[in-house]
Amino acid sequence: MSAAIIAGIKIPDSKLAHHTTEFIRDTESPLLYHHSRRTFLFGMLHGERRGLKVDPELLYVATMFHDLGLVEGHRHMDRRFEVDGADAAREFLMSHDVPEEAIRRVWSSIALHTTHGIPEFMEPEIALVAAGVETDIDGRDLKLLDSATVKEILAEHPRIDFKRQAFKAFTEGSRDRPDTAFGTITADVLEHFSPGFRRKDFVEVVMNNEWPD
Repeated sequence: MSAAIIAGIKIPDSKLAHHTTEFIRDTESPLLYHHSRRTFLFGMLHGERRGLKVDPELLYVATMFHDLGLVEGHRHMDRRFEVDGADAAREFLMSHDVPEEAIRRVWSSIALHTTHGIPEFMEPEIALVAAGVETDIDGRDLKLLDSATVKEILAEHPRIDFKRQAFKAFTEGSRDRPDTAFGTITADVLEHFSPGFRRKDFVEVVMNNEWPD
């Protein structure tokens, strides 16, 4: 069976990649599955545009796992959803005997994918997970991609009411652990969509802590 090629990008077809696809497709909603696949494809395109040498298999695993921390059964009340996804990917990769250095890159890719302004200066896998997410969610650098190529991606992995449904998934995956939203984009989402949520203010935390000065 030949590997799938979408918009000129080959979807990794190793045993690890197939197991990743099966696990995420069986675990996440179609909304998150299609978002994760688009994130991989956009990340690969940005990598080509920037001349970055990336490991496609590691990028694929990272993009497919990056939102798993929003899913029921994969959440911890004392952790950011990014860390939940990163930890799940690490366990998955360890079970497939992936080298520790590769696991570290995948973990960091997922843990940092919402931390704007930092991943782009790190290893290609870390930079491109963030780039793919930012294009699909924020629209960042979308205009730098060929419109026909984007159209081909959307034909395979459509955005169906994506903005509204994505915020719904984000809210449902985060509102029961509001303390983990401090200093994150999650706080923006919860402030809009979770009644009663009040974001923690960094200045108030500093001014009201136990230090006497």
